[in-house]
Order: sequence, then structure tokens, then C-alpha cells
Amino acid sequence: MSMFKDIPVDVGVIYEGERIRRKQMQVELGGPSIKEKFELAKVKPLNEVEDGKITIIGPDIKDMKEGEAYPLGILVEVAGSTIDQQLEGVIERRIHGYMNFIEGFMHLNQRYDIWIRLGKKSFQKGLNSFTYIGKVLYKLFKSELSIIEKAQITFITDPEKVKELYPCALEDYEARDARARGLKDEEVDKFYGCVLCQSFAPSHVCVITPQRYSNCGAISWFDGRASAQVDPKGPVFAIERGELVDAEKGEYSGVNEIVKKKSLGDVNRVWLYTAFDYPHTSCGCFEAVAFYIPEVDGFGLVNRSFKGVTVNGLPFSTLADSTAGGRQVDGFHGISIEYMRSPKFLEADGGWNRVVWVPKEVKERVKDFIPKEVVDKVATEEDAQNIDSLKAFLKEKDHPVVARWTAETAVEEAVSAEAIAEEGAMIPVVSAANLPITAGGFKIILKDAKIYAKKVIIRSMKDNKKAKG
Repeated sequence: MSMFKDIPVDVGVIYEGERIRRKQMQVELGGPSIKEKFELAKVKPLNEVEDGKITIIGPDIKDMKEGEAYPLGILVEVAGSTIDQQLEGVIERRIHGYMNFIEGFMHLNQRYDIWIRLGKKSFQKGLNSFTYIGKVLYKLFKSELSIIEKAQITFITDPEKVKELYPCALEDYEARDARARGLKDEEVDKFYGCVLCQSFAPSHVCVITPQRYSNCGAISWFDGRASAQVDPKGPVFAIERGELVDAEKGEYSGVNEIVKKKSLGDVNRVWLYTAFDYPHTSCGCFEAVAFYIPEVDGFGLVNRSFKGVTVNGLPFSTLADSTAGGRQVDGFHGISIEYMRSPKFLEADGGWNRVVWVPKEVKERVKDFIPKEVVDKVATEEDAQNIDSLKAFLKEKDHPVVARWTAETAVEEAVSAEAIAEEGAMIPVVSAANLPITAGGFKIILKDAKIYAKKVIIRSMKDNKKAKG
């Protein structure tokens, strides 16, 4: 782009989706090893913004040690005669897209979860100062959002200053989220979609409703509406809700139509309120993952900043890899923290009555939105560290999923009683002329196969996926 002649590396959409691996990086800003980091957009009066000003508080990129991770706060302050505070979230989310236009510069996630890497090659080309990053942001904000008349950008790398401002940023995020609560999906005729993350997840289309925040947690329904109005050709757009196909699962004809179109046919159906069958796709910027735990017939939740392993022995990174990339994966669901506060949260699956494990930090943040009768029955890492201790905790607390175990056991016993004519008899469960099995990287085909089992467990997929009562 000709407007970036004073930037030492290329800038353009061609670099969206570029990944910088650890061996390739010069420095890391934010990320999983840094507790305090944030990016925040603020709307200010015109007389309080110095247009084009770029400030660096703390060490600049050239002063940072190669291969190290550093705290970072990004503050984008804008002003304009037609801008109001409702656009802060819209402007803030553009930071992600604009930074990814920079050659050798990777920006992931949002808000308090930002994770940025600068590649060695771009550093060696001269991208060694936040001043260049600020110039790119400034020029793109001014050229793509005409409502912005003035903009100033501050980069904070001083650890104490980042730590001081971090709680203030969290308060701003919470205030925005609170303003968006109350409106119901049934009360609007339009939802909003976002494809900002398609550079990383080509088939992902985020569907944003009043009661289902964007996966990244940065865009509410109101933010979506504002973004679509100020930038009609941008990554956020209106979705005509269309016919309500299934109220319980959250299926709408208009959503199916637009998702099919925007994913180029890779995704044809979306059920907004369930993690089974046709779950909402996941990008890579989601705040948390909901994951099914078959051993207890319930869901675990884990957020991006959780450091340990979850109750099923897997860390966030592994669970995230299981659902990212715009795929629909049965039993896995990339979600925002705010969605956990919604009455529509996994509604078709039983909602919080189906959640059995969640990190303590997240539980405290959403505690007021968990039904009082179940809040103390949901385990944290302090209550259960593995499946056996989780089962014991759930039994002790009489969690609602325990009743499901009882019903399941009754079905198993009934089947066993009818199927086994005498003690020790084997039940034929599979018979096929050709039975393919994949194991250890090899495909094995059994000819005229018959498989026997001592016990048969029959579960209705419908009952397994849908909460009772």
C-alpha cells in the first residue's frame, strides 16, 4: 500500500493469517506466559486527542531481548463528531485485523488475552519500534473508518504501568458487556455475523445474537449493529434471522443461509445453543472451550489463561486445537466468557445443569449467573483433578448429571438382562463381510467378521445430547 512507504516492511491483507513460530520470533508481547496485557479503545472529546500522536511508555521493541515475552498495553483513543462510546468495541476489535496486515507481525485474540509475535526477519528489516506499528494503526483507522477525525495511540510496556492500568481495562470491558445484557434473541429480526478471523479459520462465521456474544468475547449484538452501520463493506454484517427452525437448539433459516454462503459451502447448518451435531464453528480467538466429558455425561469449561490441565488431563491448548479452524466438532465448542452468563448458554444441552467442572477463576467471574441450586455443585480444579475425583464430588454434591447416570444404568441393566441368556454368555454385536479398522497408521480390513462382547451399552444419542426435564 502506497500510504506505508515509511514502514520498513510490507503492509497488506496478504499477510493476514501469517503464523510466527517460536523459533521464528524476535519478541513476544502478551501471550500465555504474561498475566497482565490488554488492548483498549476509548472515545474521547475532540479537544482531548492529539491527532497522529504515538506514545511509548517503557522499553521499545529494539530494547527488548530476543526470544523473551513482555507485558503490553495498547490504548487507542479516538474522537469524532459522530462517534459515541457504543463504538469502542467495534474500533477495538479492528486492532486485531490491522496489526495482522503487517508483514511478520502476528496478532491473536483480544482484550485481556492478546498474544503478539514479531518475526526475526521483519525485525532485521527495520521493524524495531512501536512507532511503526502505531503509524500503521493510525493510517488504517483514519482511512477505513471515516467517522474517526482524530486518533492517538499509546503502547505501554513498562510492567508496573501495565499492571496499574490492567484493572481499569477490565472494568471497561465489564461495563460494555453489562450494557448489552437484557435483550433477547426472539426480540430482534436481525443477528450479525463476523468473518474477521477467516484469515486463520477460513470456514468460520461467527454468529452474534443478543444472547450469544462473539466467540472472542469482544463483539456484542449492539457492537455488531454499530459496526455494520459505520462500515457496511467491512467484516461485520447483518444476518436476516429468517424462519425459526428449532427454538430449543437455536436453528434459524437465515443463519444457515448466510453461514453456507460465507463459508463457501463448508458449513451448511448451525445450532446456536448446543455443542452437538451442528455446533457453532470456532475460530482460534475464543476465550474458552466447552468440552464434553463422556465419563460423567457433562461438560467442562476452560478459559485461555488457565495454566494447568483440565479434569480430563488435557490443557487448554490441546482442547483448543480440537475445535479451532472453523470446524464443527461434536462435543467441543469455542465460546466467550460472556456467553456463559447468557440464559441461552448451552440451553439445548441443559445449560449450567450440565456443567460439571470449571476453573475457579471463571466460576468466580460468572458466579452470579449460575443458578443458585447448582452453583456449589460445579467442581473447580480445587475440588477435582481427575475423572475419579470428579465423579466422587458430583455424587457427594448430588449434581443434576448424577440422575442421568442412574437412568443410564437402568437401561444398561435391562439390556444385559434380556440379552444374556446364561451367565458368561457372549453377545454378538457386530457382523460384517468387510470391517475396516484404523490403528497405528494402518488400515486393517477384517473379512467375514463377527465381534462379541460380554456387555452391551445402548445409549440414545438424542438423550445423550439433550438434557432431561
